[in-house]
Amino acid sequence: MSQTVNAASEPRPQLVSFSSGDGSVVGHLYLPAGHDPAKRYPAVVVGGSFASVKEQMGDIYAGELARRGVIALAIDYRNYGQSSGALRQYEDPDAKAADLSAAVAFLKVRSDVSGTGLLGVCTSGGNVLDAAARDGNVSAVATIAGMFTAPSLQLAMRGAEGMQARMEEGRVAKKTYAQTGVIEIIKAYHDTDQTAANVAPLPYYFDTARGAVPAWRNEFAVMAWKAMLDFDPVSAASRVTAPTLIVHSEGSAFPDQARKTHALLAGPKELYWAEGAHLDFYDQADQVRDAADHVVGHFRQHLS
Repeated sequence: MSQTVNAASEPRPQLVSFSSGDGSVVGHLYLPAGHDPAKRYPAVVVGGSFASVKEQMGDIYAGELARRGVIALAIDYRNYGQSSGALRQYEDPDAKAADLSAAVAFLKVRSDVSGTGLLGVCTSGGNVLDAAARDGNVSAVATIAGMFTAPSLQLAMRGAEGMQARMEEGRVAKKTYAQTGVIEIIKAYHDTDQTAANVAPLPYYFDTARGAVPAWRNEFAVMAWKAMLDFDPVSAASRVTAPTLIVHSEGSAFPDQARKTHALLAGPKELYWAEGAHLDFYDQADQVRDAADHVVGHFRQHLS
């Protein structure tokens, strides 16, 4: 395993906040070293994995982009981290798309920005495609180890009975919330607990030197099952005309989904096949720096 990238290393971010929907999004804004406000730079919004916060892979990649001369903004989606939202830990793809668009708008009005793009890691790989399909202000897109989910993939993973059971659990939890205001919570990740939203060996999330940061909560709101299982960024890819780079590997989640998504993209596109396991792309130096080099080249080409 390669050396771990430290999200707390230089450059230091600025804490920023901006409106989105009926609430606000909080992010870490990274400026390039020697930033000159009279110059213009590519600017990129960064989103992380399912139920993540900006202090995880968002900060890591935003810092890497800034070290390479790109303005980068790692965000907490609404309902997560420091961002607003009464429905804590509620996975809402529509709200995520709105948050990404709001972040793009926040960057676009800066006088030091030459163009705005989106970078999604893991689940946010699908979220940024969904946002780009809706928002013409997104001028370029990149994904790293994207989790390109679709209802058919969820069915293959969970089976018909599993899908039906989770949909019903979500329906009951939503009714409970409407009646009592109580949000039913389960674990977002676990290696053996079958009641968790994701069950797999995922050591990143349980290592305090990696993803188990104080700002993160290993929680999923049960009433979000339907929104999560119905999410279909693969279909959204056919409506993405912004130049898009997909960075993936055979060791990352569902490589055939990455190939399928790439094939469906409607605009200029590139598929870079890297080396490494899925979690390596979250914080391992070799994978992170290789991926960052490629996405920065992509953004410089299309946002400068």
